Formats: sequence, structure tokens, C-alpha cells
Amino acid sequence: MNFQENLATMPSVEHLRGLDIYSQDDEVIHHIPAIAGKLGSLKVYHALAQQFDGELGIAAAERGLEWFAEHVADAEAHPGKHPNIDLLFRVKEENLKLKLIALEEEEA
Repeated sequence: MNFQENLATMPSVEHLRGLDIYSQDDEVIHHIPAIAGKLGSLKVYHALAQQFDGELGIAAAERGLEWFAEHVADAEAHPGKHPNIDLLFRVKEENLKLKLIALEEEEA
């Protein structure tokens, strides 16, 4: 499946304002906001958080790369162009274990 087909199978992120990724030292090292142009990545990372109990390790990174589908080749060819994919490469290369925390919309 391609990226758009994969996204169609994932849970909604309409209730989120973003997602934070924490290091093993409990520091936020990456943030994905709920804004246009980032919603696909937010959806992938939110689905990873649900499937892997909030942990981003090698298995979750591999799944995320499968879900990003055709964008992975572009990310490999152009490091820095796709930071959310680059992070998955880094998790695999460095055997990182990060935490994924979805940020719920605040109620009015």
C-alpha cells in the first residue's frame, strides 16, 4: 500500500494537538504538531504509539517506515527533508528506545 492508503487505515488524530517524542532521559527531543503538512506524520506516530504501547524502538521504527511507504526513498535520497522519517532511521541505526506521548486537545 502507498502512504495515503496506509493513512486511511489508521485512527483519527482530530482530537490531538500534537505528539511529543521523549528520550530515555525524559526530555522532549522531537515534536509533531497537528498542523497542515504534518497530519500524515502525526497519524503514523499516533498509530505507532497505540500499537507499541507508547514505545518507539526498532520494531516500531520498522513499522513506521513501512507505513511511510514511497516517502522513505525520498528521505534516504535527501537527508533532512523528512525529519519524521529521519528519526525512524536514527532509532533503527542507534537502537534507541523513545517514548511517544500524544497531546490531547484542551477542552474549552
